[in-house]
Order: sequence, then structure tokens, then C-alpha cells
Amino acid sequence: MKRLELVPADLLRLRFAHSPMAEVVTSALAARNGARSDVWPYARWRTRLDRRTDELDVFWRIVSAPRGGIADFLTPVPRTARPTLEAELADIAATDPDRVAAELDACGIEVDDPAALLPPLVMQIRRYFTLALADLWPRLRAAADNEIAHRLNTAAFPGPERLLDGLHPRMRWNPDALQLDYLKDGESRPWSLDGHPLFLLPTAFTTKAWIMDSTAGRALWYPPRAAGAVFAAAPPPPAPLAALLGATRAAVLTLLTTPSSTGDVAERLGLAPATASHHLTALRDAGLIVGARSGRRLHYRHTDLGERLNSMG
Repeated sequence: MKRLELVPADLLRLRFAHSPMAEVVTSALAARNGARSDVWPYARWRTRLDRRTDELDVFWRIVSAPRGGIADFLTPVPRTARPTLEAELADIAATDPDRVAAELDACGIEVDDPAALLPPLVMQIRRYFTLALADLWPRLRAAADNEIAHRLNTAAFPGPERLLDGLHPRMRWNPDALQLDYLKDGESRPWSLDGHPLFLLPTAFTTKAWIMDSTAGRALWYPPRAAGAVFAAAPPPPAPLAALLGATRAAVLTLLTTPSSTGDVAERLGLAPATASHHLTALRDAGLIVGARSGRRLHYRHTDLGERLNSMG
């Protein structure tokens, strides 16, 4: 069992964020592990993965380490709660070449010129994101936002001591440590934060909780609540709700269990964008959903009334 020791002051340095590079790295691992793709929540995504990603030789070499590890420089600690991919790629591009060489060597990857490796790696990460994640990104971001809001509400009531409860079924929180029961301590000492913040990163492409190290702090990846909904086909609406609202409008309301944009609704329900917009407007005017802007996108979610109506279906 691996322990991350926490002192009371560490709880004041907890930070929530959503990292594009965390999703990039974990999705790449998911794409490469075909043996279990049939049982993973993102199996449907994997079957639709653009085959042009196979051409990204530098990227796949770095994320397919012989020893199974992931170099920490690939997942920089977020500087904000909602970092952009470009901001994180800038951090990667600025990594000291000696650190790049050392971390890749620890993963079993030999690199003759780590400084020369970084530009093509950054370019191929950007290309991978475009091919593999761009269409899914609004749902990934919305799922993380929903998880973070849930955690912050938990901290408000019943209280901050419950903030870390239930992050993952195989991770336990007690007053002085987080314990991951599928990692072994071996001869190494338990982790500690050494005065740095702990970044909690809901990451939909992971099914486990993982701790990444950095000179700027430690980051804990964990799957957000209902992460499977990000990848699942749109659920059918309950029959009573369909009878009340009509089948399509009920399906839209049911889908918004996970906050979604107009494009998400259209894609998942097979609707024309104008049709999806029409139903969203009707539900909003009825007070069942509300829109909130996320960057350039408008995401819709249930109001309390919409949540109650959907759960009663």
C-alpha cells in the first residue's frame, strides 16, 4: 500500500484543476492497451480513434515506455484551474533537456539529443489531440467541471474533512494520509508534499488513481464521477418522461445529466444542430436547463427542477 502523507497545513494547499495533458497521456495509454478495450468505459471511443494517429512516431515512442512508466515532464502541474493545451505544451517545450533525458531513461527510453526531441514531440502531441480528443473535449471538460463543483459543494457541506472521501474506491483517506491500496511501498519511504500543493485532477481516461511528481508539486489523477457517461451512447429517456415531453425532447433532457453543448447533443442524438438548438431552447424556456459559457462554448445542464423531473422519469 502506498501512502501520501498529509499534515493539516497540506489541506489548505489542495487545488482542483483539469489538465489537457493528463487526458492526452491517459487516453494514449488506453488506445495502446487493446487487450482490455472491450471492458473499459472508453472502448467505444477507441474503436473510432483516427488511424492517422499511428503516424505520430515520436509521440507513441515516448508514451509507450518499455518499463511502463510515464515521464513526469509530460504532465506539468497546472498553473490555473483550466489550463489550455497550448499552455501545457509551452511548459513541456521549456523542460530542461537534462530532466527530459533522466526521466526518459528511468522509463527505459534512450535519447541521444533530448533538446532536439522536444519540438517534434510537442508538434505530435498537438496533432494527436486534434485527431483523438478535440471532438470529445467539451464533454471531458464538462465532466471535470461537474466533478470539481461536486467536490467544492462537499467541502462547503458537510465540510472540508469530507473533501477527499470517495475519490476512488481503492484509495482511502485518514487524518494523516491518502492510501492507494494497489501500489506497494517496497523499500521506499511514503510520499509527502514537502510544503508543495497537491493538485487533484479529475481525468476521464483513467480508471485508477495515480500520483505524478514534479518540482512544482504533486498531482493526483482520478476518474471523475460518472466518467463512463462521457463515452457512452446517449441513454434512452424513461417512458413517462417521453410521454410528457416527447421522445426527442426527453432524450435531450436525459442526456444533460452530463453538461453538454449544442454540438454534443446533436452528435450524440443524431440530430441536426438546428433541431438540437430548438429543443434546448424549449427546455431552457421551461426552466428545466440552464446554459453556462465555457470558453467559446455554451454548455447546458439541468436546473434543480430539471434534475427532479429527470429523476422522476
